[in-house]
Amino acid sequence: MAKGNIDRIPVNQLIARYKLARSAVYKRMSDLGIEREKIGNRAYVNAQQIALLDELHDFIQVGGNVAEFIARKGLGSAGNQAADLNGQSAESSSELTTGVSLSQADMLKLISAFASEMASKIRPVADPLAYYESLEKAASRGWKLRTSELADLLDLDPDDINRYGQTFYEAGFVFNRAGYRSGGEVAWLVSKR
Repeated sequence: MAKGNIDRIPVNQLIARYKLARSAVYKRMSDLGIEREKIGNRAYVNAQQIALLDELHDFIQVGGNVAEFIARKGLGSAGNQAADLNGQSAESSSELTTGVSLSQADMLKLISAFASEMASKIRPVADPLAYYESLEKAASRGWKLRTSELADLLDLDPDDINRYGQTFYEAGFVFNRAGYRSGGEVAWLVSKR
């Protein structure tokens, strides 16, 4: 996020700033205990609130979540932090923007939670030869594959497949046009070479 010297901005600009739905922006503000300042028909957030929202957004972009961020920042008692962020107490508000020191145990918990989250997002590596089995099955059962299905299996562009004409050969298989499937896609009959 581009951070500059901003005194306050309208809440509706946060939607574009974070590329989120309006409800997601309001949820984050609620989770952080941020109250909007109404001026006329517009609601605003101040510079400290923007800084905290920016930090949360950056934290989420690298795999964190709101609960971890709140724990990391020590925002557990939302009443005190909300008062600070909404300008009612200037004493401890600098603590929120300068950072919070974590004990070694807290740091290990944070790293463990982050590692668990990242591990859950990692998908197993797909078998690079699996498409042969799919083509083998289609050939033995006489299935007619759509151009889009064939493109996915062969990792080709559907337009390239359509330009091959009536018949083409790939990976030891022969592909013959065999009419059309639902949706108007060309059907291809797969056979062994």
